[in-house]
Amino acid sequence: MAFGWIDEQAAARRRARLVRTLRPRPADSPLLDLASNDYLGLARHPEVVEGAAAAARTWGGGATGSRLVTGTTELHGELERELADFCGFEAALVFSSGYAANLAAVTALAPHGSLIVSDAGNHASLIDGCRLARGTTQVVAHADPDAVRKALGTHDGPAVAVSDTVFSVDGDAAPLAGLAGACREHGAGLVVDDAHGLGVLGAGGRGAPYAAGLAGADDVVVTVTLSKSLGSQGGAVLGPARVVEHLVNAARTFIFDTGLAPASAGAALAALRLLGREPERAARAREVATGLHARLTAAGLEAVRPDAAVVSVRAPSPEEAVQWAADCRAAGLFVGCFRPPSVPDGISRLRLTARADLSEEQIERAVRVIGETRP
Repeated sequence: MAFGWIDEQAAARRRARLVRTLRPRPADSPLLDLASNDYLGLARHPEVVEGAAAAARTWGGGATGSRLVTGTTELHGELERELADFCGFEAALVFSSGYAANLAAVTALAPHGSLIVSDAGNHASLIDGCRLARGTTQVVAHADPDAVRKALGTHDGPAVAVSDTVFSVDGDAAPLAGLAGACREHGAGLVVDDAHGLGVLGAGGRGAPYAAGLAGADDVVVTVTLSKSLGSQGGAVLGPARVVEHLVNAARTFIFDTGLAPASAGAALAALRLLGREPERAARAREVATGLHARLTAAGLEAVRPDAAVVSVRAPSPEEAVQWAADCRAAGLFVGCFRPPSVPDGISRLRLTARADLSEEQIERAVRVIGETRP
């Protein structure tokens, strides 16, 4: 039977209790949200919503084509200029998603004969970029510049190291200065995904590369998403102008994909401008994360110290993690649940996101619910 193997895999997932399901949420959900990536609380901010609405009224509902045909509007160019300027880079290129931006950066910057050195904890989009690239990939120990240095030392041709800046599972930060140093010793480039750093780390939320003194470096390329701190949709690659020009000509997820919808570009631009006026939002997100961690550990829970806005709470097993998250929802709290195969270390956990707009009462309530529902 066609696709009969799908039934076999479905049965295996059910036996392992690893079935994923969609849970559509209403527009006015009563749940306290610690699961989304809306770190700065901007997704529903009136200025961001109006930015999306105004762009849709002006440019229509869709970009109408690929960026190289009709899909580049003046709004896209405006967003790219302001994003590059905010983060301290020479140029930026906007994509339809952060996933597409990562695929573009890795595949276009790792041609045949090159070496890609990839952190073992990297996001799936970076991993997929490595798989699609024509270069050879070597996976190295997590957050270990010496391992990167050793891998680069085995290769004589073009090379690039690839890493998240803030890892999405435990929220720990990569040693960016050390990685850059290892790359420079071997003339290699550094590509980092700042999806969880933009808006949270660096002066006024300018990102982890900015905080590490790497913004604007001619050997550093940064990818970001517009769907987390900026409360919108889409992604971008930041770096030297010649790298961006190369991506325009060589990145398949740019050339053959419809451009980002104007509403998303308008929302992201409005959020970026809002963050520029209210840089304290970044510090507040970090403060909330630190507060969550302190309260959770004081309650006897095993929580990982956050380097940005992600707080991870370990669970005894995949089954208990799923039940724990369900019990939190029943008690009015929405938390993330990470379990195999989504976690590289095989350890299941609740994943909490610290939003800048959370009140102290909401933080206390979240900790109370998590503690009361623990397995």
